[in-house]
Amino acid sequence: MKFVNTFVLVLIFGVIIFAGIHRSTGITGRTNKNIQGGCTCHSSSPDNSVNVVITGPDTLTKGQTAEYQITLTGGPAVLGGFNVASSLGILAPVDNSAKLLSSELTHTSPKNFSGGSVSWSFTLTAANQVYDDTLFSASNSVNGDGFNSSLDRWNYGQKFVVHVVDQATSVDDEKITLDDFTLNQNYPNPFNPTTKISWQSPVSSHQSLKVYDVIGNEVALLVDEFRPAGIYEIAFDASNLTSGIYFYRLQAGSFVETKKMILLR
Repeated sequence: MKFVNTFVLVLIFGVIIFAGIHRSTGITGRTNKNIQGGCTCHSSSPDNSVNVVITGPDTLTKGQTAEYQITLTGGPAVLGGFNVASSLGILAPVDNSAKLLSSELTHTSPKNFSGGSVSWSFTLTAANQVYDDTLFSASNSVNGDGFNSSLDRWNYGQKFVVHVVDQATSVDDEKITLDDFTLNQNYPNPFNPTTKISWQSPVSSHQSLKVYDVIGNEVALLVDEFRPAGIYEIAFDASNLTSGIYFYRLQAGSFVETKKMILLR
């Protein structure tokens, strides 16, 4: 009987250790792609003070591969982990800080926050068909004390939709894929100190792209010229600016749109 009790205790202890190691080296099935998602071992419900943001192209052609980034802010902000799932595309890590597990991405080990945020890069390869893919995400921000408790925080990320379109093979196809003005969310976001801003214009027009601070002062003029219809991307270097919220505004003919971005040092 003593042997049996000892064996049971060792088995339970081993399961606990294994579970802790398994979670510390990444875990999947935590996004809201799944009915029972969430990092519930850290707290019972998501915390809106934790920000989980995916940035990258929102339009791909069939079979195209593009790089994305998931960024975590908020919570105890000592160590962070993540889980990303795709509805149909193929995910892959960019470096050894992430890994593929059961067709989803997760961290290889908790990653240290730096400057109030932590990020991981990954790629998505679109399926060879026209459809709307969705990137689901969840991330946890912990205090690094080695225990799973309600002191740690987690949240889901907003669903990131990627439109997968046909490869343009003719002028008519090109017109179909460029039928609307579009100003995309910058990526990465938050960023430090560089980020990329992309947009598309279905007609030739004079185009201006400006950056403003939160009180409306213009801090950068990125584009101010006549451009033909097309898809464009430009890098923005904010080395001379302080941390905070900024807005970028595109005006192309009668089209005007503004989006928010976060510089986080």
